[in-house]
Amino acid sequence: MPKIVFTYFNLRALGEAARLLMTYGGEEFEDHRIDMEQWKEIKAKTLFGQVPILEVDGKQYAQSNAICRYLGHKYGLAGATLEEDLIIDQTVDFINDIRSKAAIVHYEPDEAVKAKKHEDFAKNHYPFMLEKLDQIIKENNGHLALGKLTWADFVFAGLYLYLKGMLQMPDLDDKYPSFKKLYDTIFSFPKIKEYVAKLPEPLYNV
Repeated sequence: MPKIVFTYFNLRALGEAARLLMTYGGEEFEDHRIDMEQWKEIKAKTLFGQVPILEVDGKQYAQSNAICRYLGHKYGLAGATLEEDLIIDQTVDFINDIRSKAAIVHYEPDEAVKAKKHEDFAKNHYPFMLEKLDQIIKENNGHLALGKLTWADFVFAGLYLYLKGMLQMPDLDDKYPSFKKLYDTIFSFPKIKEYVAKLPEPLYNV
């Protein structure tokens, strides 16, 4: 068996989907969770100066969605045709659009500017994007693509709590029950419940 090491911070954020996919797929992997001091030491040794990093027998692979796409194919969670893969990819990219938009606000250092941007986005951007995502899930039997479980669902579930915080919408579950239902679907798989139960770190919910 290949030796697999997955390196990311002790957060969900951009690394959690790959952890969830490997857990669901029954993959044995070293879950290497780093702090900022360790990150300073290894940054120059990573492919693009970024994490997450997936190592397979010592060879590095990078970019969170590329890693998840690979794992999706590996565990039978991808499309059966190029067109089906395109549908999954476009949906994952749309989720990333929402995350990127929210990140503009979340990482703004000037509090006054941050408040103004949040007011603008909450009024003019988030409603359309979130309603569209809600529509997609409802049209796909509670999933994000193809009317069934795909690797896109794991991307969403891994990002959901992080995204909710960045959107500054603690009531997101109530506004869009389909989101929480999909999140719960992923975290209800027995292997994933086992995985979560072994992680007592408080930062895990970030």
